[in-house]
Amino acid sequence: MPQRIVAIGSRSGLHARPATVFVQTAAKQPVKVTIARDGRDPVDARSLLSVLALGAAHGDSVVLAAEGEGAETALEELAVLLGRDHDAGDEG
Repeated sequence: MPQRIVAIGSRSGLHARPATVFVQTAAKQPVKVTIARDGRDPVDARSLLSVLALGAAHGDSVVLAAEGEGAETALEELAVLLGRDHDAGDEG
């Protein structure tokens, strides 16, 4: 199963705004993506409440995983998104 380890780029962590952008992008992927932190069980990346519950702060590492056709592309897109500092207005 393809995975990516990504450091959270937003200065305020994976709070409401960057989490919402992340979840919306994950929901558009052709495969189910999970996200995990600190060796915890992975959660569905399409669930805003689950993603917020991770409590990921700036610089924390998370593990993205997906399986199936399009998994590598999905992980790459989401990894780039998580690595950005959304608090600086750098959304794309």
